[in-house]
Amino acid sequence: MSKLADSRPQVLHVYEDFADAARSALQLLQRELGMGLWVFTRTSDEHWIVLAAAHQEPRDGVTAGHVFRWSDSFCSRLLRGEGPTIAPRALEVEAYAAAPIAKALPIEAYIGIPLLNADGELFGTLCAIDPEPQADVPEAAGIMLKMVGDLLVTLLDRELRLTKVQRQLEVIEDMAMRDVLTGLWNRRGWQELARVEEGRCKRYGHPAGVLAIDLDGLTAAHDTYGHDAGDELLRRFAKVLQAAVRDQDIVARVGGDEFLVLIVESGETSTRMVEARVRAALEDAEIS
Repeated sequence: MSKLADSRPQVLHVYEDFADAARSALQLLQRELGMGLWVFTRTSDEHWIVLAAAHQEPRDGVTAGHVFRWSDSFCSRLLRGEGPTIAPRALEVEAYAAAPIAKALPIEAYIGIPLLNADGELFGTLCAIDPEPQADVPEAAGIMLKMVGDLLVTLLDRELRLTKVQRQLEVIEDMAMRDVLTGLWNRRGWQELARVEEGRCKRYGHPAGVLAIDLDGLTAAHDTYGHDAGDELLRRFAKVLQAAVRDQDIVARVGGDEFLVLIVESGETSTRMVEARVRAALEDAEIS
């Protein structure tokens, strides 16, 4: 009777989101392979961002949202072929011993693999560290890491695709948060969309950029040519600004002549490129 009861199918556990699934996957790896801290990370420019973490003891304080320098990590050296995937005595590996993160965190043992996205580009890493040398790490660890890593990257990719659809719905549904004159987001719209996007940055490790722009000459246009001329200047400025940024970026008029642009999923390099396009477009339109 007990055997029959034990063989009954278990209730399906439905994960709330990617973060929930990632934590469970890391906890599984920890149970099967040991190691004090497991992390699933994303790389962005020079940043190495922790998206999920599981640890036996919070001694190192590393949690989701922590950001390190990619070049400081063991994983960057692994990617360059300077160290092994499994290092039970990591500090005996010259490249790992020289890594700055070895001074910031207590690391004596290391396991890690790079993770690629669907385009074959580096997404991030799945890795583990322990403050004590490890006597034995199963040879199957690399295979298990690869499978779990691929599953998590695939799941995250699906969730990010859904996020893009949600952004489009936000644009359609929130017309009450539009500036009537220019058609851009108003201050209320900016505050809400920026809040939502900041949450996505923390959750997925996205970088983002913000441009703040003041329109010159609005008061003079109003005083000299009347409010219709000032309104036309604002509309022309908004049109040029919107055309210069990307479709997914958020452009808002938050004051009389004050505008903000939120450049989503954009590191410093790509943010500077958008800024240069905006400056060039305004110069071509002879708007200061």
